[in-house]
Amino acid sequence: MSDIPLTQIGIKRDQHLDQAVETRGLRPLTPGVGTEVTGINLESLSDEDAGFILEAIHTHSTLLFRDQKLSNEGLVSFSRHFGAVVEAPDIQRKKTVPGLPQIYIVSNIKGDDGKPIGSFGSGEAIWHADNSNRAIPPFATLLYAVEVPPTGGDTWVASMIAALEDMPDDLREQIEGRFIKHDGTYNAGGFIREGVEASDDPRTCAGRLHPAICAHHASGKPVLYLGRRRNAYVDGLSLEESETLLDALWAHATKSAYSYAHHWRKGDLLMWDNRSTLHRRDEIDPAHRRLMLRTLIKGKEAPRSF
Repeated sequence: MSDIPLTQIGIKRDQHLDQAVETRGLRPLTPGVGTEVTGINLESLSDEDAGFILEAIHTHSTLLFRDQKLSNEGLVSFSRHFGAVVEAPDIQRKKTVPGLPQIYIVSNIKGDDGKPIGSFGSGEAIWHADNSNRAIPPFATLLYAVEVPPTGGDTWVASMIAALEDMPDDLREQIEGRFIKHDGTYNAGGFIREGVEASDDPRTCAGRLHPAICAHHASGKPVLYLGRRRNAYVDGLSLEESETLLDALWAHATKSAYSYAHHWRKGDLLMWDNRSTLHRRDEIDPAHRRLMLRTLIKGKEAPRSF
């Protein structure tokens, strides 16, 4: 299998990653969210193992696979076991792997021309769910580590199932039956999306209304669905009421009790259910290189009220 031409931008694949030798199994990462999956080689995945992984992500929301040696085609092939893979539109393909528009390059590395080879640079990425401003948001996000810095760039994932289960009754009552606007103006790095007009009025900005409490697409369990904080709006409330309620929701949902912080090693693949989690990233020292490859699995239905 051929690699993407990463060598063209000064990146070499590591040929010495240890293979996992443990029997297939699950090892919890935290009590609230996340499980490490052991004993599976993602480059040569069987249908049986794919079924095991799908059941695990529906149950645990976030899965970690260590010591993988995925080719670029292998990453796409693995992703396709769980649904159609989102392809970048033409305008964004300069930030994807050449010839593989399904793989987004997430990196702070610059090429020989001085331009970034990927997206999101070195800054912090705030809590969010990927592409929640779409009518049918992605089901899952996969992030594969090719090159990692010694410190920084940790990825945090928070369970919106656990956050809702532990939510005070008076707060939950305020969002029962309501819809929240998910902003389509800014990305998680705070930059305006390509082709979108800048706006800071949550009532009129680009975005999509989704139920505040959704039925999980697989289990049917109730899930808190927030999207991203900036330009969010609780439909039907005054702007002041909406801001007060959203502040309370986000303060609750992002508590450490519902979160897992992942410190990356080369060869790690982290996969999370984008419809039942939020995630964020710590900033990175720009002097340290970081290269990640991301795929998104398409959702099959719009978020529906619980």
